[in-house]
Amino acid sequence: MARPGCAVVARQNTMTMATSFPPLGPALIGMAVALLAYAGLRDVATRRIPNWVSLLVALLGAALRIGDEQLVPSLAAASAVFGCMVLMWRRGWIGGGDVKLLAATSLLVPPTAVLNLLLAVSLAGGVLSAAYLLMTRLGLPAMRTASRVPLRRVLQAEAWRIRRRGPLPYACAISAGGLITLYGG
Repeated sequence: MARPGCAVVARQNTMTMATSFPPLGPALIGMAVALLAYAGLRDVATRRIPNWVSLLVALLGAALRIGDEQLVPSLAAASAVFGCMVLMWRRGWIGGGDVKLLAATSLLVPPTAVLNLLLAVSLAGGVLSAAYLLMTRLGLPAMRTASRVPLRRVLQAEAWRIRRRGPLPYACAISAGGLITLYGG
């Protein structure tokens, strides 16, 4: 049998945690933004997203959701996103790293903003697709003359992928959608 004073102490501890956590919010979001940018750049360079990046983004998102006491709804939303994305992965429509990164990114936003995140990722993916289609049609003149750029190998590899209509670096769209949702509402 619970003592009557325990509920009051538990509520005070929760309130103390919630009021002491927000100063960490911007720092956690800043780290998540850096990880999302890294994932996008890494996806462009290698078409691989390291698992540790998705794991850290998920942990940062979970810490944010603990801070605003929305962890359980956020985990439910992230699980739903993960389940839907796994189905897309099984059909070959999206890469496995993208599935994990999108599910992790859905923990960064409040559960009520997950649909906004998915819409922003879809729109960013459309822009990315249009840019790649345009580069395919134009013949990539800027990529061929990239010998003076330090990232020459990456640009040359990307030009090669575009000419062969290879997969898109969708982590760029996921990162852009995450940033739009985090900072744009």
